[in-house]
Order: sequence, then structure tokens, then C-alpha cells
Amino acid sequence: MIIKRLVSIFFFSLPMIPAFSQLEEVKKEVMEPIKKLFDGMHQSDSAMVHSAFANDVTLSTVTEDKNGVPVLRSSTLQSFLQAIGKPHTEVWSEMIWDPEVHVDGHFAQVWVKYAFYAGKTFSHCGVDAFHLVKNQEGHWKIFHLADTRHKENCDVPKSISDQFK
Repeated sequence: MIIKRLVSIFFFSLPMIPAFSQLEEVKKEVMEPIKKLFDGMHQSDSAMVHSAFANDVTLSTVTEDKNGVPVLRSSTLQSFLQAIGKPHTEVWSEMIWDPEVHVDGHFAQVWVKYAFYAGKTFSHCGVDAFHLVKNQEGHWKIFHLADTRHKENCDVPKSISDQFK
């Protein structure tokens, strides 16, 4: 009786295996422009960063003022690209971990923890929230990026922080 149940569970689970692997492949595709964004930041390559984004983009940051009051700041993709392309002495590294990827058709959302370093110096941490669209060419593009920024209580994994010692 137990063997019969196990065999039934096994055979009923088989159709789910291809669906699971297809979903994992889609999630990998969704992460490609995000990887391109951070690789471009690291290389100060504003053209690479620009290629990760859709034509119509919004950028927002949630932070706190000096009194701890929440502040929402918006910026343009153009100013972000100028900052990346502007010569700077330190390499910019935004390290991410624990991405949560959700996909529904041509829409995807990614929530991921990050730590930002300028050279070997820790700057800030937080969460990046990406909204992406699959365009007519079949490529995922970022159309909204919101982030939080903190200086404390970051819980950066040791495997990441050790890279910047």
C-alpha cells in the first residue's frame, strides 16, 4: 500500500518537473538585466547600464532625513547614467543576495537585498525592488527601480563583506 502511494506520488509529480525547470530558466532570464546593471556600474560603463533599462523608466529611493522622517526621492535615468559614467577613483560594487523573483507573463518583479561599496569602503545597504517587462524582442528590461538605503543593521553576508577587506 505504501509503495503504491509512493509510486503514484512520483508519477503525478513528473509533469511538474519540466514546469519547474522552465520557471527557473525564466527567473534566470529576468535576472540578466539586473546583472548587466551591476556589471556596468562596476565597470563605470553607462552604455551597458542603459541597455538594461526600458525606454520609459522611473527611479525612486526611500530613505530618512536627519530626524528619521521617511523621504521619497525620485531621480531620472539620465542622471543615474551620468553618475555612473563620470570618472571616479573607486570602483562601485553593488553586491546582491537572496533575490525573490516573481513572474506573470511579460511582467516580473525582483526584490533583492544589497550592499554598496565604493572601492573597499562600505557605503550603504538596503533592498532593491525591480519591475521588469519582456519587450517585443523577447528581452527583459527594467522599467522601475526603487531602493531603500541604510548605514546600519545591514546583515551583509560574510562571503560578501570579506571581499572588501
